[in-house]
Amino acid sequence: MTFGLLSPLQCSRLLNSLVRAHSQTVRLRRFSEKFPSNEHIRRFISENTELAGEQSLTPEMKLRLFTPGCRFWTERAELWPFDDPHWAIYWPGGQALSRLFWIWGAAVELQPSLPKSVVLLMWWPMTSTHIVAAVVTQMNSELNKVEPPVCLTSNMIGSDPEGFDLILLGDMFYDECLADSLHSWLDSCIKTHRTKVLIGDPGRAPFEGHDVRKHLHHLARFELPECVREENYGLTTSDVWRYHPEL
Repeated sequence: MTFGLLSPLQCSRLLNSLVRAHSQTVRLRRFSEKFPSNEHIRRFISENTELAGEQSLTPEMKLRLFTPGCRFWTERAELWPFDDPHWAIYWPGGQALSRLFWIWGAAVELQPSLPKSVVLLMWWPMTSTHIVAAVVTQMNSELNKVEPPVCLTSNMIGSDPEGFDLILLGDMFYDECLADSLHSWLDSCIKTHRTKVLIGDPGRAPFEGHDVRKHLHHLARFELPECVREENYGLTTSDVWRYHPEL
């Protein structure tokens, strides 16, 4: 490879890109060596989670979750082989969205004229933890006898908006920088494709104090079960909002 026709700045950028690509390849190779097959990942999840969900807003659903009976509930954090396992917690914003759609599903059965198609979009960055999350999503879908959603491992936030009919966001406004990026991207999706956006959140401070709150239409509020309150620092309710900015 020759860099003779590139400026020093271009060379530097190219080298940085090559280093990042190499690093990602090494990480994925290590992950592949540790879990050489989908079956290994499934076995790991089965051994380190429990079937739960009955003490949530959607007791009709079964989910593979972290519970006090799981080894890593009390094990030292450094022994966990991946990043934080966010996929193993049924967060209250997601619970509220699921409860509302369960209610709407019953309404669809009673009112055939209502729309029956919902597209679920999930975003995870390309790390070993989020590859595991994609597998557990498939396992949870099988448990509940539903079609698994499409799981993307690239960061879509900030990308050119695609023609999504509906975007569901559960518990995504926990960080100010992420909230700002989401706010801008959602505006692009709505302006370009008239996408509908529903947000589930239990009222965390970063969400309550963000500018996005000025453009929300309240749809539903649900009282959280006692065990969910204890796991979420005393939060008592979770709400679903429709994001409807004036563009």
